[in-house]
Amino acid sequence: MEKVAAKARINAIRGDITTVVADAIVNAANSSLLGGGGVDGAIHRTGGPTILEECKKIVARQGPCPTGEAVITPGGNLPARYVVHTVGPVWNDGTKGEPEKLANCYRNSLNLAVAYGCKTIAFPNISTGVYGYPKEKAAAIAINEVLTLLQENDSIEQVLFVCFDDESKRIYDRILDSI
Repeated sequence: MEKVAAKARINAIRGDITTVVADAIVNAANSSLLGGGGVDGAIHRTGGPTILEECKKIVARQGPCPTGEAVITPGGNLPARYVVHTVGPVWNDGTKGEPEKLANCYRNSLNLAVAYGCKTIAFPNISTGVYGYPKEKAAAIAINEVLTLLQENDSIEQVLFVCFDDESKRIYDRILDSI
C-alpha cells in the first residue's frame, strides 16, 4: 500500500485521550506500570482499579516494563477496550538511543493492537512531557512508524494522535500535510 493511502487512516486531534472511543488507547507509562503523572496518571484514575490490578500482575510475572516495550491490559472504565502501556525514553540529547527506543514504543504498541484484533488505536505524544523529548522529533518518529505499519498491514483502520496542547496538534498537522 502506498504512503498516501496509509496517511488517510491517520488523524491528529486535540483532546483528552481518556475520553477517546477506540479499540485501544496507548498509555505513556513508566516502567513500574503503577501509574504516575500526566497521561499515565489520567488513564489510571479514569480507567479505575482494573487497570492497576492487571499491571501489577504483569510486573509480578515479568518485572518492570523496559523502555520501548509495550504490554496490554483491559480498558477498565475507559471507553477503550484495551490500554497498551509503553515506556518512552527520557530525552538525553538524542545520544542514548532515544530515537530507536521511541520508534519501538510505537512499533510494539501497534503490533500488540494488531495481535488483539484492534481496528482503532489512539496515541498520546509519548515522551514529550516530563521526559523532555522534543515535540517535533517525537512527532516525526511517531508518524513514520505508524505509516510504516499501515503500509504493511491493513487490519488497523484508524490511528489517532491525541494531542494535549495546540502546539503538538500543529506539529502533527504540519507533518501529516507534508506527506
